[in-house]
This record gives sequence, C-alpha cells and structure tokens, in this order.
Amino acid sequence: MAMEIERKFLVKHEGFKDEARCKTRITQGYLSSVPERTVRVRVKGDQGFITIKGSSNDTGMSRYEWEKRIPVEEARELLRLCEPGIIDKTRYLIDAGEYTFEVDVFHGDNEGLIIAEIELPDEDAAFERPEWLGQEVTGDNRYYNAMLSSNPYQSWKNG
Repeated sequence: MAMEIERKFLVKHEGFKDEARCKTRITQGYLSSVPERTVRVRVKGDQGFITIKGSSNDTGMSRYEWEKRIPVEEARELLRLCEPGIIDKTRYLIDAGEYTFEVDVFHGDNEGLIIAEIELPDEDAAFERPEWLGQEVTGDNRYYNAMLSSNPYQSWKNG
C-alpha cells in the first residue's frame, strides 16, 4: 500500500508567490467523498488523474493513497459524474530545503482559503518552516478537499 504522509497549514500571506517555481490550475471533483474512501477525479493543467484515498490515521497525517494518470478528456467526462461541489484552485510549488510545499489558492465557493501542504517521508520528519506558513490544520477535516466540496469555506469561515 502506498502511504501518503502529509501535513497541512494555513498561509498567513501571499508572500509565497514570490518563491514559487511554478503554478497550475486544478479542477477536481469526487465520485465518492465518504471519509473511509474518497475517489477523486482531477484535471491538473493538461493532465487527468483518478485518485483513491483511505481514512486518515489518528494523527491525521497518514493515509493510503493510490493515483493513476488518465487521459484528460476522460477526466473531464468523469467530472460531470462527480458529486456537487467541484473544487477550483491554483497550486503553487515552493521549494523549502529538501522538501516542496504545495500551496493551494482556492477560487469560487472556497475563495479566501489558502492551504500549504508538505509531503514527508515519516510523521516525525523535520522541515523548514517558511515565514508565510501559518497555523497547522493537519487532521482538521474541514480543510480536506473532499469536505470543502460539500461544505465550502465561504459557508463556515465567519461562523
């Protein structure tokens, strides 16, 4: 089984954009968004992907992940079958030491939300913390994309 070990953080300001080596628009939806098994369809630039993720462990950092590239036309077709609440975001890649942060700037119903994620080799791995990195939200289900598709940031940020 492929395990994804990932930590999530809010972003304090948009200074990260000056450090980004690239950015890509991403559109994604969920064929299944139940926590035990999410099935995601993604169009990332001109590429398509299908991803299956399992439940997170107790820390919220680790979970099973399986991903395959599919033709972008098929991904676009599958997006039409997805549950309501398509995620639209721009992803920036920022190198920090030996790791890369993926910073997602959300659009649409999740406008105003910026999340940084870092994948690590193990849960205890040390990493550089850029000055724009804010509060850790690892394990807070509200910040999972599958949750944001059904309960968008705009509906709860002031609540």
